[in-house]
Amino acid sequence: MALDFKRSDIGLPPGSAVYVGDRHPEEIAISIIGYDPVGSWAKSAETIDELLQYRNTSGITWINVNGFRESDAISRLAEVYKIHPLTIEDILNTEHRPKVEEFDDYLFITLKEISNPEDSPFVFDQISIVLTANTVITFQETAGDSFDGIRKRILSNLGRVRKYGADYLAYSLMDSVVDRYFLVLDSLGATIEDFEERAVDAKDVAFISDLQETKQRLHHARRAIWPLRESLSILLRTESVYINEILTPFLKDLQDNVIQAAETVESYREAISGIMEVHLSAASNRLNKVMKVLTIISTIFIPLTFIVGVYGMNFTHMPELNSVYGYPIVWGIMILIALGMIAFFKSRDWL
Repeated sequence: MALDFKRSDIGLPPGSAVYVGDRHPEEIAISIIGYDPVGSWAKSAETIDELLQYRNTSGITWINVNGFRESDAISRLAEVYKIHPLTIEDILNTEHRPKVEEFDDYLFITLKEISNPEDSPFVFDQISIVLTANTVITFQETAGDSFDGIRKRILSNLGRVRKYGADYLAYSLMDSVVDRYFLVLDSLGATIEDFEERAVDAKDVAFISDLQETKQRLHHARRAIWPLRESLSILLRTESVYINEILTPFLKDLQDNVIQAAETVESYREAISGIMEVHLSAASNRLNKVMKVLTIISTIFIPLTFIVGVYGMNFTHMPELNSVYGYPIVWGIMILIALGMIAFFKSRDWL
């Protein structure tokens, strides 16, 4: 998804630079936004040194880095902002679980963004946030994110973001990621409702594989969402110089949203287990019905097979063999036996 802002949409003056994130996922793309209660601006940069020329010394600066292939550029940025080498390792390790760490010069937050492209599996992107007193640096795996609304609010002076500090911007970024969790979970909820209807369809051969795929998606979503609960608890307990007390109600609300998302994931996991049980129970019932019919048929044929076996012994001196009406009599007896057994089974509600 390209991030293309029109100047008329965000209120930038003609000739100002605008970030356009239309790059190959493996390339590095750098944007910077500066703002204060009075004004704002946006720039894009090809190199870290070019970006550093635009730093906002009097207000809040938001630096966004897309792509991790050029680790030298990230190291250069880390050098300028005194980011610890262990933090750089966590940023570059996209399989890292969400967490919060406080260092002398910054607060480090990492979390997972979940997107749900149409007709595609979930896409998980790691978002890393470095928060200093007046700067927020975000690192993303690929271009395209859920931060468009925040950019527009900053550049159009909408909402609270320009009235508060860098910590509120970091909160807004996290809140935007969590909001996308609910979009993904809503899509999953619709899928699970569809599974409930498919559970008893005997002709749906793809049911098990589709259900297993959805269960795997939920497993990955759980790994992304649950650790964030712990991270927010740490943020609320930590008396960090980078988190203003004014932010506490917002963080509590964000924690409630994450807890709700986590509980939704758990309820969906339980629902899938229940759907699987219903499907297996329906399959077992269908098998039992088939086995009952086959058993009844076999039971009916037991006495018939006995009669046929007796008269198939071909002994010379069998009195009935010479009877003119022996053959139709035997057939009549077998038919009466079969009909009698069917009537007996129906009287017992076995048929």
